[in-house]
Amino acid sequence: MSGVQIVKVKSVDDGIRLNRWFLKYYPGLSLGRFQKLLRTKQIKVDGVKAEANTRLSVGQEIRIPPLDNEKKAIIHEKMQEADIKFIENMVVYKDDNIIVLNKPSGLAVQGGTNTTRHIDGMLDALKFGNEEKPKLVHRIDKDTSGILVLARNRKMADTLTKAFREHTLEKTYLALSRGAITKEFGEIKAPLEKVDGKVVVIETGKTAITKYEVLDTVGDKFSLVEASPLTGRTHQIRAHLEYMGIPILGDDKYYGKERIKNELLANKLHLHSYKIDLSAIYGKKMIIKAKLPNHFRESLKTLGLSFKE
Repeated sequence: MSGVQIVKVKSVDDGIRLNRWFLKYYPGLSLGRFQKLLRTKQIKVDGVKAEANTRLSVGQEIRIPPLDNEKKAIIHEKMQEADIKFIENMVVYKDDNIIVLNKPSGLAVQGGTNTTRHIDGMLDALKFGNEEKPKLVHRIDKDTSGILVLARNRKMADTLTKAFREHTLEKTYLALSRGAITKEFGEIKAPLEKVDGKVVVIETGKTAITKYEVLDTVGDKFSLVEASPLTGRTHQIRAHLEYMGIPILGDDKYYGKERIKNELLANKLHLHSYKIDLSAIYGKKMIIKAKLPNHFRESLKTLGLSFKE
C-alpha cells in the first residue's frame, strides 16, 4: 500500500503501550479510527496483529498505514511561560525517580471533552534535564486538590502503576463536611456502582472500603474528616461520606438531595489529597505531604476548626 511506513521503536519509548505511542506521534488519530485500523490489521507490530495495550520494546517494528493528516492535525504550541511557572510551583518533592505535585482544585489531570488545559499537557515543563517528560501513574478528580505522583522513568512508572492498582500505597485525604456522625473513627464498608452518571451505594456494587477519623467538629454542623481509601473506586470518598450523612462542602454531585450553600465559605470542593506513604516503594520511611489550598484553609479558619499541617 502506498505510503505505508515501518517504524522502529526507539529506546525513549521502551515499555510504552501501543495506544500511547500513537497518541504521542499521531495526536490527530481518533480512538475510533485507531481501533478500526487495529481490527483490520492495518497496524501491526513485528508483522503480527496487535492490541491497543500491547507493550512495545526497543527495536520492534510498527507497521503504520498512511496517516500524514493525523500527524499534522494537532500542532502543540510551545508552552506559555505562565504555564511553565504555574506547574513548576506545584512541585512539592523531586528526586531522580519521582516528582510529586500539589494539584490545585479545578485543574484536570488529563484532557477530555471541553478540557484543553490540564496537567498532562504541561508535563514537558517538568523534565528537569531528563530527555523524557514525567509520566502519569494515577489520577485524582478535577475538583480534588492535593498530591499527584509522577514517575520520571519507565521502571518507576511500572512500579508505581502496579502499587496504585494494588492499593499498597496509603493515601490520606482531608474533607470538610456538613454535619457530624456519632462514631469518630472506623471503616465505611459500602459497595459502590455508577448509576446514571453518579456513583452510589448499592448492594450489588463493587467492594469499597474507606478508613476514616473525625479530627474536629463544630457541634453537629461541620466536621473535619481524615479519610484513606483502602479500595480505589471512582469518587469513593465523596460517595461514602454522602452515604454517612456528612457530604463534602462544595460538592455539586454528592451533596444529598439539596445542596446547602454557605456564603461565608468558598464554593469549591473541600477535598484535599493531603499525604501519601511511599515507604513501600523506597524501602524506608517516606511520607510526602501537600499543604491545604487557600480556600480550604480559610474555611477552617472561618469555622474555628483546627488542623496542624
